[in-house]
Amino acid sequence: MCQSVEERNLDPFIVDVDDILEVVREYFPEWESPDELCLDAEAIERLASVIGLQSSWVKHQSTSLYTDPFLLEDKIRRLGKEELAALFLKAWRPIVELEQLSPHSLAGAVSYWRNLLPTNERWLKRASQKTDLGATTRKELVKQRILAEKAFSEELQTFWEELKQSVKGGEKIRYWDFIGAETFAETMKRAYMTSFLITYGYATLEIHRLEEEVFIKPFKKPRNIVGSKQLVSIPVSISIEEWMKWKRGELD
Repeated sequence: MCQSVEERNLDPFIVDVDDILEVVREYFPEWESPDELCLDAEAIERLASVIGLQSSWVKHQSTSLYTDPFLLEDKIRRLGKEELAALFLKAWRPIVELEQLSPHSLAGAVSYWRNLLPTNERWLKRASQKTDLGATTRKELVKQRILAEKAFSEELQTFWEELKQSVKGGEKIRYWDFIGAETFAETMKRAYMTSFLITYGYATLEIHRLEEEVFIKPFKKPRNIVGSKQLVSIPVSISIEEWMKWKRGELD
């Protein structure tokens, strides 16, 4: 497990360091052969490496003022009603609007009523205009955006197939390498469709917190995850600045 953490395949915080040290401390007096002692030494060395990775992650996130959403959720659940109310009052910034009559608004009102036509003229019945009936085509309706060119489910299925082809025999692809397009508008659309792929169980996100990397991993078959468990919302920054960095090859 520690080796997998060092290779960035697992989250370093899933390793219970105290529990493993307790096991090593319990059985250490029984070892006699050098091989057994070397195994214990290797275990301690691996644990030290894991602790170093945990420390690096904490330092990095603390300098960027990052707070893990799960830690926030746990902290909120532990707070009492009075503490939550006090925090809400500290952060509350009500919007106040003051409306009052002024000479300018009075002048505007007078001008409006002076220029307003009498009621008998405003309520004149206008004769309805007759138009000839005609026919249209689906192509014309799509052009006028009355109908969609493809059903959403069909478009989502096509996008899923594109994701599976983009993986090229692997298991995952970088998030920006998949959603990135020639224009920012097209990039936003691809990010929008990707969010539905993840929500409807066509794919999942794989996040490496230490490296701050996000990957998309498509499933071979859609998984019905909606309603089966509580879903966690994962915000991903999609800004014009991030897109320009990706275009220049500066986005890791």
